[in-house]
Amino acid sequence: MSGGIDSTVTAMLMHEAGYEVIGITMKTWDYANSGGEKKETGCCSLDSINDARQVAVNMGFHHFIVDIRAEFGDYVIDNFVDEYLAGRTPNPCVLCNTHIKWSALLKRADALDCEFIATGHYAQIKEQDDRLYISKSKDLQKDQSYVLWGLSQECLRRSRFPLGTFTKPEVRQMAADRGYLDLAKKAESYEICFVPDNDYRSFLRRRVDGLDEKVSGGHFVNTQGEVIGQHQGYPFYTIGQRKGLGLAFGEPMFVTEIRPESNTVVLGKIDELIRNGMTVGQVNAMKYANIPEGLEVVSKIRYRDAGTMSRLIQIDGDKLEVEFFAHVKGVAPGQSAVFYEGDDVVGGGVIYSGLLKASV
Repeated sequence: MSGGIDSTVTAMLMHEAGYEVIGITMKTWDYANSGGEKKETGCCSLDSINDARQVAVNMGFHHFIVDIRAEFGDYVIDNFVDEYLAGRTPNPCVLCNTHIKWSALLKRADALDCEFIATGHYAQIKEQDDRLYISKSKDLQKDQSYVLWGLSQECLRRSRFPLGTFTKPEVRQMAADRGYLDLAKKAESYEICFVPDNDYRSFLRRRVDGLDEKVSGGHFVNTQGEVIGQHQGYPFYTIGQRKGLGLAFGEPMFVTEIRPESNTVVLGKIDELIRNGMTVGQVNAMKYANIPEGLEVVSKIRYRDAGTMSRLIQIDGDKLEVEFFAHVKGVAPGQSAVFYEGDDVVGGGVIYSGLLKASV
């Protein structure tokens, strides 16, 4: 329970369905100690924790706060920093869902003798051939299936997503109907929880001593390798970035590649962002125990990506090559790739590299 409308309505629905409910709020991050200037907001703030506790009191069930700041810092935040220092663009929400939140919730569920965990994610769980898999929610604007690709079969067996068959307006109305008018009007946060000012560059500087001195003075080069300017440090740029380069070229230029070993950032025209494939590792197969060779899917390379028809080719182990049926711009190593058959999640993984083949 984050104190927001989605987890609150989830608790209400499970309670009304006859389940014995225990509320859990996870403290993942203490932004006040991170050196940021913005007031702490979101699921880790004291106000949000108090809101969650008040709902539990009103509905008559127990509420606990679980402090997972150490685990979160050791895994999610260290990975976030390491990925940028490696020239990649991480997706901390996927990492947190896969390795932290479910793990922490299941441990506490076991300790409290709870059979299931329920969250406010907008997604559905379906079953085929004795396998559980994620499918898109009714509300496609709020759908969160993309960030859940890493969940294991064990996690899915013990999870419930009661909001998956509702739209956000319906959820707001349910809160209002039950007397939570303020909650129904509560603003949502779309920021990374530990970077609430949305300035990841300043966050990296606070986390890594002397970062500017270590990475400043590197070169911008064009795709022919010619030096065309100097940048502030390769970790402060992402694939597809156009604004904030500090240079004028007379035409739009984009970050097309990051080379951390030489502190070099490659810039090119928009067509030079095109890729017609990618390699994806750390793949979690979801709908099928083994993803069929040559399976045609819609591949999403970021949360708001509409997706592109693709073919999946097994390379080895948990690694795939993805062939796009259309040109795709902005394939960013470190981000998640998620594969869909209709609304169903076939699986997902971490983008290792974009591929540019001779046909482009």
